[in-house]
Amino acid sequence: MTEKAPRVPVAMRLRNNFLAGLIICAPIAITIWLTWTFIHWSDSWVRPYIPARWNPESYINFAIPGFGLLTAVIIITIVGFLGKNLIGQSIVRFGESIVQRMPLVRTIYRSVKQIFETVLKEQSNSFKKVGLIEYPGPGLWALVFIATDAKGEIGSKFNAMGEDMVAVFLPPTPVPTAGFLVFVPREKIVMLDMNPEDAAKFLISGGLVAPEHLPVVRPKPKAISKVD
Repeated sequence: MTEKAPRVPVAMRLRNNFLAGLIICAPIAITIWLTWTFIHWSDSWVRPYIPARWNPESYINFAIPGFGLLTAVIIITIVGFLGKNLIGQSIVRFGESIVQRMPLVRTIYRSVKQIFETVLKEQSNSFKKVGLIEYPGPGLWALVFIATDAKGEIGSKFNAMGEDMVAVFLPPTPVPTAGFLVFVPREKIVMLDMNPEDAAKFLISGGLVAPEHLPVVRPKPKAISKVD
């Protein structure tokens, strides 16, 4: 005669059902909240600059969420289209020539433009590769995003010392947007097969959400190729 399974208390069953529901509802609620917050934030920036005659809210009695964001996307797309032809490039160069004459503004503009060109450049491999480095000491490994090869004055200094260095971004947990820029010898970086999205999830979760297929760490570090 088989033994009956122990009866689960009602309180424990309610607790388990609540946790199961929380796992299902929390990601959905947080995603909706973040999306809604981003839409309202975008609208608050763009809507004041939309002429009243072009704003549907001037003719109806309720706001249209996302109209400001949609307007910004359309304007940015049109500017990008115009910037590719001869007339648009002439206008952009004229505007940049004015900015270049402003001592403080030109420094900010150059830095911001260079960052966007590097990050959004389609041919660039920056931040598209993930690796491991020994940090903060031997035997301790940290997850990093590969930025680019050492360039400019820093690159020339390393080349003079015979060092082939790579700039990597070392993000903290659980906020990977802040971190450290570290220069590491190319041969001391262990490359991973995971993509940046999986790496970001891994960092934000504190290591709890790992990619489904983790590669076996090879005994010898895998050297990385040149980074654009």
